[in-house]
Amino acid sequence: MHYKIVLFIYLLSLSLTAQIQEKVDFTKATLNISVLPDSKEIKGNVTYNFKVLQAIDSIFLDAKNMTFTSVKLKNKNVTFKTNDEQIIIKKNLKKDKSYTLQLEYTAKPKQTVYFIGWDKNSTHNQVWTQGQGKYTSHWLPSFDDMNEKVEYDLNITFDKNYEVIANGKLTNKKTNDTSTTWFFDMEKPISSYLLAFAIGDYNAKVLESKSGIPIELYYYPNDSLNVEPTYRYTKKIFDFLEDEIGVAYPWQNYKQIPVKDFLYAGMENTTATIFSDGYMIDEDAFIDKNYVNVNAHELAHQWFGDLVTEVDGHHHWLQEGFATYYALLAEKEIFGEDYFYWKLYDTAQILQSNSENNKGEALTNDKASSLTFYEKGAWALVMLKNKVGAKAFKKRIKRYLEKYQFENVKISDFISEMEHASETDLSDFYSEWISGKQFPTEKVFEYLKNNSESIATYLSLQKNITGLETSIDSIKAIDTTFFNTTSTKLKKHILNTYSEHLISNTIKKQILTSNELLVRQALIKNTSKIDTKLKALYESLLNDKSYITIENALYKLFLNFPEDRNLYLDKTSTTIGFPDKNVRLLWLTLALVTENYNSLKTKEYYDELGSYTGKEYSPETRETAFQYLYQTFGFTDFHLKNLLQATAHHSWRFKKFARGLTDELLKDEDYKNRFKAMLPNLNEEENHYIKSKLN
Repeated sequence: MHYKIVLFIYLLSLSLTAQIQEKVDFTKATLNISVLPDSKEIKGNVTYNFKVLQAIDSIFLDAKNMTFTSVKLKNKNVTFKTNDEQIIIKKNLKKDKSYTLQLEYTAKPKQTVYFIGWDKNSTHNQVWTQGQGKYTSHWLPSFDDMNEKVEYDLNITFDKNYEVIANGKLTNKKTNDTSTTWFFDMEKPISSYLLAFAIGDYNAKVLESKSGIPIELYYYPNDSLNVEPTYRYTKKIFDFLEDEIGVAYPWQNYKQIPVKDFLYAGMENTTATIFSDGYMIDEDAFIDKNYVNVNAHELAHQWFGDLVTEVDGHHHWLQEGFATYYALLAEKEIFGEDYFYWKLYDTAQILQSNSENNKGEALTNDKASSLTFYEKGAWALVMLKNKVGAKAFKKRIKRYLEKYQFENVKISDFISEMEHASETDLSDFYSEWISGKQFPTEKVFEYLKNNSESIATYLSLQKNITGLETSIDSIKAIDTTFFNTTSTKLKKHILNTYSEHLISNTIKKQILTSNELLVRQALIKNTSKIDTKLKALYESLLNDKSYITIENALYKLFLNFPEDRNLYLDKTSTTIGFPDKNVRLLWLTLALVTENYNSLKTKEYYDELGSYTGKEYSPETRETAFQYLYQTFGFTDFHLKNLLQATAHHSWRFKKFARGLTDELLKDEDYKNRFKAMLPNLNEEENHYIKSKLN
């Protein structure tokens, strides 16, 4: 009974605190921090300006596991309490009065701030933040609430040999013998989760938008040749979105910063997008894996998410669905209508499958998947624009952004604006697309057929082949469709859909003698048995400017023509591939399993393959290296140590992979004994994890 009373009082106090906080409006913050990579700490002080809307007796800020050395209200020491989550200041404050709150603190964040490298063997040291949602309170006393918007000025002190990038405009730099302080100014308020900084060894290229906004494109010094293909179309995307959205870019400047081991593709921190350096690509990678979509998506968030922000997760569509939609429009502007409609077709296929398997989700579900928020969300806007008309849609988007700028919104706010645009009741649309779980497949495919000739042709082919009795008739139908279209996307989908025995040698020969790189790629990806008559033509794929094509061609040719394996390995011996080294990792594995291939270098190849399991490489590279070793030669203790290190990696996807592989290895008694023998040489976290598995 006593426990229940204590719990009730505690929950009541939290509830009261939350209510009291609504009576305070924080408006400005000046933050000074020193970032200490050796101890993985943040030391800082922050001054908040706030106004009391109704008389209160306390205020709080979210502050995860922080130590405070000084807390002052209007320059006077004030009584405060802390717990693992917050700092609470007890003080009677008067209505309509303005105050300043000054906090000096130390934080040792367990998440949100990531210290990459910083050991004796590292040559690529970085610090970067990822505060999406409500996590900035791990390094700054702030607000785990998107509805509290503050104008932040951020001043950061760090080693003068590094570059520091943060939100806002860099207004000054002060350097002493060992460190520099960078001063960043923001003119408008943002939610604290959008506050960010990145520290590393960077150069920058500066562009200017048509409207005069400076666009800073950061890169590692050794990536200078990759700047153009990585950031290709950036200015065009920026100018297009300003025009298409109809509202001027709302901030002073815009920056893009690649970082190592990022958790996602990108993050739309206000004025300072941080993205995975896996997108820093060379010319040959552009056709397969480029930054265009992520570039446009994160930029669109500067309006949808940063300027106008959701109230809470139930309204997440207003951010991710809109950013996905406008990124698609930017890609349509760059790559054409055929690209746009086929991309919509591909997502519609996945959403249809989910819906048919009772996995459909409403856009109002705050626990919905990324597929729902992003792709179904984009589709909802496509169909809404189709319903109300392009002119009315654009007009009310502009009105919506201007009306709610620097504020927080609900889906109902947006729907209300659109109802004004169409002068119709959108309740049916809301029920079908927003609150409904099922994907409206029939309407979607009707829309696609009406707007894309190549998709209409493809759907007609599928229907016709279903009614044909023989494979010969099917081959003829496919041949006719393939030779009568100029759509690269349609050709790719035919190759991806129909088994290789239905794709005639006539089609294959035409593809292999063409310069349609993506169609050539689709052919080799969907080929298992290579006709010897076409061998020389298939070998030409090893010369394509596509790392996916080269990877697939090397593997398929290797399997089909064992007598020429040495030739294929020699031809691709210097090809690395994407930043994740896809071609090189495959090449090393094939070289090792090829009898008598450069036998004097076997150990060198094995050591190189194993080295890619190390923490200095990206999670994608490491995962592939682990997989190839597991499938072929197994692991040395060096590899096992790297695997255990990966089980505590900050990327949850990579951590999940490493833990799953560790579980598989522990089923083998030999590996289990080797893990036991390693225990004395493991760090505390690794030791604890493997002991829990051994027990």
